[in-house]
Amino acid sequence: MRPAPLSQSLRGRGDNGSPRFAYGADYNPDQWPRQVWEEDVALMRQAGVTIVNLAVFSWARIQPTAGTWDFGWLDEIMDLLHDGGIAVDLATATASPPPWLTTAHPEILPVTDHGETVWPGARQHWRPTSPVFREHALRLTRAMAERYAGHPALAAWHISNELGCHNVYDYSDDAARAFRTWLRRRYTTLDQLNHAWGTAFWSQGYSDWEQILPPRLAASHPNPTQQLDFKRFSSDALRDHLRAERDVLRAVTPDVPITTNFMVMGETKGMNYADWAAEVDFVSNDHYRTPGPQSLDELSFSANLTGNLAGGRPWYLMEHSTSAVNWQPVNLAKRAGELARDSLLHVAHGADAVCFFQWRQSAAGAEKYHSAMLPHAGPDSDLFRSVTCLGDTLRHLAPAAGASREAAPVAVLFDWDSWWASELDSHPTSRLRYRQEALDWYTALLNVGVRADVVPTGTPLDGYRMVIAPVLHVVPATLAKELTRYAENGGHLVATYFSGIVDENDHVWLGGYPGALRDLLGIRIEEFGPLPDGERVTLDGGLTASLWTDRVTATDPATEVLARYTGGEHAGRPAVTRRTSGQGSAAYVSTRLGPTGLTALLPTFLDHAGIRSELPEQARGHVELAVRSRDGDRYLFLVNRTDEPVPLPGLTGDVLPPGPADEDGPLVLAPRAVTVLHQRT
Repeated sequence: MRPAPLSQSLRGRGDNGSPRFAYGADYNPDQWPRQVWEEDVALMRQAGVTIVNLAVFSWARIQPTAGTWDFGWLDEIMDLLHDGGIAVDLATATASPPPWLTTAHPEILPVTDHGETVWPGARQHWRPTSPVFREHALRLTRAMAERYAGHPALAAWHISNELGCHNVYDYSDDAARAFRTWLRRRYTTLDQLNHAWGTAFWSQGYSDWEQILPPRLAASHPNPTQQLDFKRFSSDALRDHLRAERDVLRAVTPDVPITTNFMVMGETKGMNYADWAAEVDFVSNDHYRTPGPQSLDELSFSANLTGNLAGGRPWYLMEHSTSAVNWQPVNLAKRAGELARDSLLHVAHGADAVCFFQWRQSAAGAEKYHSAMLPHAGPDSDLFRSVTCLGDTLRHLAPAAGASREAAPVAVLFDWDSWWASELDSHPTSRLRYRQEALDWYTALLNVGVRADVVPTGTPLDGYRMVIAPVLHVVPATLAKELTRYAENGGHLVATYFSGIVDENDHVWLGGYPGALRDLLGIRIEEFGPLPDGERVTLDGGLTASLWTDRVTATDPATEVLARYTGGEHAGRPAVTRRTSGQGSAAYVSTRLGPTGLTALLPTFLDHAGIRSELPEQARGHVELAVRSRDGDRYLFLVNRTDEPVPLPGLTGDVLPPGPADEDGPLVLAPRAVTVLHQRT
């Protein structure tokens, strides 16, 4: 039996045992002299902090040499935090090996595809497949577990930190041996592997398992299925390390929940988190915004996907920033209101904990200019006042803690295999970006005011009236069958260019594109039409498109042409189609329209599926709606995407902070603000 998730284990720490949101940050007391610690705890209490992530990068302090241990400082800070009413999510401290370990065992260091060693001096300089590293990491994990098993401050275990952030791909001899073992399990025989990898091409046929290597630097493009399998293997190798530490913790502390921080954000794609989610007791995520016109939408997209990786259950926002980060080319401070809005947008999509990196801004080291809850300027600062205000807001929102995400009418399908495979080399274009296409559809849905769930492949789809599958490049026969069944049973599928092209081995489905989805969509494409940089084509209705076109031929009388190309090589040919399938339909969009074009096109699909916005008309596109619910209570999170106030006439419910309400008129959502309406059904 698994322990209760963190949101439940923290209930006993709230007033009268009631549920509440956890609030806090990574805490690194070992960076500061002892006299600072008591001030830290006092200021944490002032800010409303209820939990800290402790000892994340403390291996060298806990184990200064191979044969010595120093737990005294950690004992003291654990006691101090507990006395201050602050819970601890305690890290296993294995994220970065100390210098004594890498000096004694340089064979744990990762190797690049060029054969270069990744040396110490930063962090995460270890091979996921190194038996030597595993031995030392598990010894530390067991020592931590046995030391703090009964400590009253311990609320959860935090395994390593951002697994794979800097060491997801290792090409060492350890990795080669582990890769061969992984391949034996997957294919059983060399004949099956040779078929899957298509080794008849370029004389690559293997006659012995020992001949197989990771896709290291080669004279030309490495075998594409070898590359895809190495990505799968690398994600699995990190997951195996996660399991190894987890199993030690469960053996010693079976009642303490365990997590690790995912990185569902931006172009971080090396870890298939859909395969990892079941390995932890509650899902956690780190997220940092990057500049750009879709920055806030990307935050929402990532939080949404994280909530669905968690199966709709509450999850833990382990890290985000109070203001500027330190690792972008230009690091901009957040504007007024953005700290709270960003935090509460994660809460809207299911987070029951809001934490930052870090509590006290470092005075030295690579991240000394990364913002924190307590900045260099100290507590007499606008930033600390904003942090304290957010802590107060989360206390007022406590009734929503523990509520699950309420399913939306639309799903955006997200598939790691398609992400990896669609961006391999030797393709029709190197410009395709899988996640960007998915984000563009999500932005368009926000623009028309329709809620959507971002769900990993394998999620049951029958509850969704419409499913959008952007660049679903890898479609095994079982997935094609499931999508056909979904449409025939009344669902409305929308697929895009470069979808249905290959099977799970990256083999092309023959007979014309879009391969596995060709019959369902009722179209056939003989040749791809990628566009050069800067070239655009026009469609009906004044739409313009870029990146990709297809020479589409309708092959079924039931296939309806919704839009045609009016310019370019394919002028007059279908650009957007829809085919009736059973009680539902399957549509195809053959080009990249971007958020603006998709916003114009979406109503055609939504109307056909009978989907309407739940927002007042004047709020659509300006406000994002997310809903959490539990036992007849609905919590409507309303997020202002703009810098202007937005009225919300017709929406009713008890207003929870933040979000001012005019008692004499309709609810008005302030610029860059979030408010919550509580409805009882």
